[in-house]
Amino acid sequence: MQFNWTKLSPDDGHYFFGYYDRCPWDGSERYHLALKVGQCERLPLPGETAEIGLLDRENPGTFTPVATTRAWCHQQGSMTLWLKNRPGCFGYNDIDEAGRVVTRIYQLGRGVVRTVFPAVYAISPDGRWAVSLNFARIPRRGYSYAEAYLPAERHPDPDSEGITLIDLGTFESRLIVSYRRMMELHPCRYELDELYLWLNHAIFNCDSTRLLWLFRQCQDERRPRWKTFMYTSNLDGGELRCPLPDFYWHGMISHQIWGRTPNEILIDANWRGKGSEYLVFDERELPLRAERISAGQGPMGHLVFSPDGRTMLADTYPDADGRQYLALVEAATGKLVRLGSFLHRQPAGTPGDVRCDLHPRWSQSGRFVTVDSIDDGRRGVYLLELPPEVDFLAV
Repeated sequence: MQFNWTKLSPDDGHYFFGYYDRCPWDGSERYHLALKVGQCERLPLPGETAEIGLLDRENPGTFTPVATTRAWCHQQGSMTLWLKNRPGCFGYNDIDEAGRVVTRIYQLGRGVVRTVFPAVYAISPDGRWAVSLNFARIPRRGYSYAEAYLPAERHPDPDSEGITLIDLGTFESRLIVSYRRMMELHPCRYELDELYLWLNHAIFNCDSTRLLWLFRQCQDERRPRWKTFMYTSNLDGGELRCPLPDFYWHGMISHQIWGRTPNEILIDANWRGKGSEYLVFDERELPLRAERISAGQGPMGHLVFSPDGRTMLADTYPDADGRQYLALVEAATGKLVRLGSFLHRQPAGTPGDVRCDLHPRWSQSGRFVTVDSIDDGRRGVYLLELPPEVDFLAV
């Protein structure tokens, strides 16, 4: 089958949205959030800004800027997210006058109507909740901000830092899982004393009742080579689990996200040494028991189920020729069809965390897919409208 991609962003700069675990579309599926930046050759510098604005599905090649931010990175953008229960409003991260990472609530036609601290990392599907963590502690600077300076302390305060829940109705926040609780549950507590600790990649499940996040640790925060332990909990911090400790990772898993049901988790894993397969498991069942959705495409990549759970998007990292591929996978059979091939050859010397991943994203209806790509030489947002019927191929 032939799939026809449209470049949604203009050709006058570098445009992108960011990560794959969130929806960039407003409720009408016409307007798509995006960032415009001046360079894609290095990590952002302190004070370097990005423009935040709207791409228009009905008018490809146009961008309406509405705000600027000093809190952005090439991998995850500025955590721009629509507020489902506040029409015409979205949030984005920024640096305030005191040097804190905050979230600005922007209302179309009015401007910034509120500043929220602590800053939002992700928003629940029902729009009622947000989760926050300390961006400054993330040593991998391509996933944090230039002005979120690394702390000197290798350990955070065990009782006042951790995973924070924000009520998006009142904007009140509370700590739901402290570092102390995570450390008490940690499979290798004895090794934590001398290590640098941080949290990253917090995601809500499909019915907005549970969270997952990554607890990471390393010897040298300036040159991080980390171990990863995935945790999950209820929104009140109850039923805290560590379903995916580092022993399962070891370079054989690249990404994780919630699946189709409240306790299902989707990962890519090369546990058999035959390339990354697409697997699901129930985070309540320990030890882990994985089931295979598909044999996959070989390389690691980002995976995300469609809103109806019948299909999933799966991209890859670049092959030897610099090509990244996007596939649509039929969940019931494991069959897939290639939706596109994108040439992603980074200039020599480009830092790894400035690379351009496809980061595939669904619209709410599952009708539209967007990716970030440098296929034409500059970073841009590309759109595909999926046909009603797709011919899947066995793998």
